[in-house]
Amino acid sequence: MKNVYFLSDAHLGSRAIAHGRTQERRLVNFLDSIKHRAAAVYLLGDMFDFWYEFKLVVPKGYTRFLGKISELTDLGVEVHFFIGNHDIWCGDYLEKECGVILHREPLTCEIYGKEFFLGHGDGLGDNDRKFKLLRTMFHSKTLQRLFSMLHPRWSVEFGLEWAKHSRLKREGGREPDYMGEDKEPLVLFSKDYLKSHPDINYFIYGHRHIMLDLMLSRTSRMMILGDWITEFSYAVFDGENMFLEQYIEGETSV
Repeated sequence: MKNVYFLSDAHLGSRAIAHGRTQERRLVNFLDSIKHRAAAVYLLGDMFDFWYEFKLVVPKGYTRFLGKISELTDLGVEVHFFIGNHDIWCGDYLEKECGVILHREPLTCEIYGKEFFLGHGDGLGDNDRKFKLLRTMFHSKTLQRLFSMLHPRWSVEFGLEWAKHSRLKREGGREPDYMGEDKEPLVLFSKDYLKSHPDINYFIYGHRHIMLDLMLSRTSRMMILGDWITEFSYAVFDGENMFLEQYIEGETSV
């Protein structure tokens, strides 16, 4: 039985990450190290810091990453790509050219007999009105069409700078630390969702850039995957056990 892997939040191309090329190579090296052990890889959002597809144009760069996920799908590995709040604007390029399975909403699915709830995590349990307004605007088809009328020279530049500013305005460029079970939005959402969906065994999210492994009940567990900026973390499910790990180059990966 092959493993199933989960990771998120690489924010490739971010102008706020000084070691961007090294970071991309590290992610690619990890994907290469698991390609023969993986049945599926779930990329749970914000793999790009800004991604916007025009009808005939996609952003430059990301060659190593796109080539590696294409290699995985060519080998028969399922690669599931979830949009996040930084790479909402995916068209069909990743599906047609790289062979990924694209998800625009959270997904409930069965993996090796266990029930999973998978999603990036943005907009789940978060009552921040400013963030909700921005999220609604970013998902608006009308605003997306208007944005597409701008030349990529300006629109992509705007998107990359917006994303850079969003990260740098946080203290130390990092997300807030874990806020505890009674305040963490994704924990609150999961506990509430579990009341009406008691069969969920695993809730797995990205978005928050923290590593969290929390038992919600005797049969239900929640994970937040960390990131591929400072943590280089991922979850792996072998059909019986789930592990939250960090990738260290040169060591054998689970």
